[in-house]
Amino acid sequence: MIFSEQWLREWVNPKLETRQLIDELTMAGLEVDGSSAVAHKFSGIVVGLVETVEAHPDADKLHLCNVSNGTDSFQVVCGAANVRTGLKIPFAMLGAEIHKQGEDKPFQIKKAKLRGVESNGMLCSADELGLSDSADGLLELPEDAPVGADIREYLKLDDISIELDLTPNRGDCLGIIGLAREVGVIAREDVSLPAQQEIAASISDEFAVSITAKDECPRYLGRIIRKINLNSKSPLWMQEKLRRSGLRSIDPVVDVTNFVLMELGQPMHAFDLSKLEGGIDVRLANKNEKLTLLDGKEIELSPETLVIADAKKAVAMAGIMGGLDTSVTDQTQDVFLECAFFSPLAIAGKARGYGMHTDASHRYERGVDYQLQRRAIERGTQLLLEIVGGEAGPITEAIGNLPEPVQVGLKYSSINSLLGIEIEQAEVLDILRRLGFGIANENGESLTVDVPSFRFDVSIEADLIEELARIYGYNKLPKAGGLSSQLLKSKPETVTGIGSMRQQLVALGYQEVVTYSFIDPAFAATVCPGEEFIRLQNPISAEMSVMRSSILPGLLSTLIYNENRQQERVRLFETGLVFSEKAGETRQIGMISGLISGSRLPINWTNNKEICDFYDVKGDVESLLSLGADLSTYSFSASNHGCFHSGQCARVEKAGELIGHIGALHPAIQRKLGIAANTLLFELALESIKPRLLPQAKPLSKFPEVNRDLAIVLDASTSSAAILANVRENAGDYLTNLRIFDVYQGDAVEKGKKSIALGLTWQHPSRTLSDDDINTIISSCVNGLQDKFNANLRN
Repeated sequence: MIFSEQWLREWVNPKLETRQLIDELTMAGLEVDGSSAVAHKFSGIVVGLVETVEAHPDADKLHLCNVSNGTDSFQVVCGAANVRTGLKIPFAMLGAEIHKQGEDKPFQIKKAKLRGVESNGMLCSADELGLSDSADGLLELPEDAPVGADIREYLKLDDISIELDLTPNRGDCLGIIGLAREVGVIAREDVSLPAQQEIAASISDEFAVSITAKDECPRYLGRIIRKINLNSKSPLWMQEKLRRSGLRSIDPVVDVTNFVLMELGQPMHAFDLSKLEGGIDVRLANKNEKLTLLDGKEIELSPETLVIADAKKAVAMAGIMGGLDTSVTDQTQDVFLECAFFSPLAIAGKARGYGMHTDASHRYERGVDYQLQRRAIERGTQLLLEIVGGEAGPITEAIGNLPEPVQVGLKYSSINSLLGIEIEQAEVLDILRRLGFGIANENGESLTVDVPSFRFDVSIEADLIEELARIYGYNKLPKAGGLSSQLLKSKPETVTGIGSMRQQLVALGYQEVVTYSFIDPAFAATVCPGEEFIRLQNPISAEMSVMRSSILPGLLSTLIYNENRQQERVRLFETGLVFSEKAGETRQIGMISGLISGSRLPINWTNNKEICDFYDVKGDVESLLSLGADLSTYSFSASNHGCFHSGQCARVEKAGELIGHIGALHPAIQRKLGIAANTLLFELALESIKPRLLPQAKPLSKFPEVNRDLAIVLDASTSSAAILANVRENAGDYLTNLRIFDVYQGDAVEKGKKSIALGLTWQHPSRTLSDDDINTIISSCVNGLQDKFNANLRN
């Protein structure tokens, strides 16, 4: 929001210098992003009158002009195409100085000869005065401009444009009326609101309006204005106010709607009445309906988009932009002026969905005063009749489902409780009244206020206290911390925190990274073949146009980045959400993913140069899983999934439920991505590995452990998990440790077989286990292995 300080002071004139005003606005929550002068510094420039114009004797494009400053006449050579007799322009007399921004020294006007003819001054364009970035000719002043008057005083150029960076909840400050209200309460000054003028209808013509989408459009007003003269020009005062607010002058009709937009914060639009058919209806777009916008862009409207339509077609995107086919042109004679209130939820995100952002959508998304429309259309009508003339018809209004009035209660004791200060009750009432709140009830201990229709962000007591705090002054609040009791949130011991998982992986040599949730669709399709991705309606770029369904593309992208910078050993992990769509609903699931690449150990004179393999990443995953539960509750089985190597991929299950995958990156994908080193990956569902078993204390046995080794021969395809599970099932209650300490495949065993060496440890809590006890258990284990896997003891 950019506004002119002088324009603001026409409404409320606080006894504050510009710098103080800027500071007060920022402290009240309306952060000032910057300020700049509205014109260059200059002196010696007055309103001049071109008395005569003659051709230059020695140049086709130059003119000899006699220019009056009100007392004397001067010969000036000018090359502007629009110079003519009787024109009033800014006249820089001899000795005048123009100091442009960014230049060290001012430019001084001196007597000069142009093609042999003496020139005593300069006729100025808007660009030379700093009123625009470029200009096609001289700045033409109104016919009633007083000749000889100082141009700086005449145009009121001792002004500052101030830019605010408003938070989304303060849509009420996107107009001079809202800013004046804020400054009025900050400075405790009364606001001079312009009198609301009702324009009596001079013709009876009406254009029917109706609302089909009553929730999306609670109010719509329209009015016919006939016999306008678009050859008229917007007055200079209006052009200047718009310019100082960051808007350029286009034509009288557009300038008036923009002026009302900046003055009242209410968007408006004018249609060429002759191009409308039937009547106006505010409805949702039809399927496959198309509309060509004012900028010439044709779009296909989605069924959720609110449109203004006549009897045959959509003529505007409601609250965003008008249509080209019904726009006002220089041939227009009759217009239909519209003004509406659209629900913020109906407009929010719609413009961005089409790659657009307009002044109208910016305001409607944040909320426009739903009681302002009649005042705005009356103001727009008044200005149009003054500038382009014409005859106005009566206002036609349609009403949908208007918002319900809101009342909020406030206890005076809550102010001290939450802010730590006492504010006099009279001051509380004064602040709230100046902010536009109506006092519905007050009993000395509490009050109830009517929330004004322009404040969508006030609904509870805390909102009122926030208003009091920012107007009273945040810098006046006590700096001491609050003395209220603090309740610390308990952390359940049955849940493994993400922090613990991160620490575990960091201890294993991993580094945490954070990658974008928006990823390149081509890269995603390579890493996650066969998956459907959620596409963004308005992506930042084509390379960030889909939501990730896995964290692995981000990790692989980071690996490529590091490999390109000579990083030969990389270990990365990330926690975050992945996104998918099922039955029309978007799901987001927390995942933890990791990647290792390069050598198993850091480069060191004592370390070998072995390359990491499947069992390295499996060991890291087991270390991570062991934080929460006994590893025996998890199982790993051969699988084929996504970007993983079909021969080096395992699915991770917990109690029969799939929770993730680990394995090597598929060689074809590795080559396509240009990754040099062997790469291993894992991805696990966070919620599935968070549950944690509480440790249980038990007395240590005083009796010795008994160890036995068991070597068996069985099919090479049998998984270690199945073997260990079978042994645990038959090894009795006193088994304390079970491990595989050797795997052999070679000439000493039959082809297609493998030899597995198991180490078993038992310990009884109350006695020493005898050889007979252990032999019985060993026999049970061997029989169990023989029955299930056809395993035999190795000789």
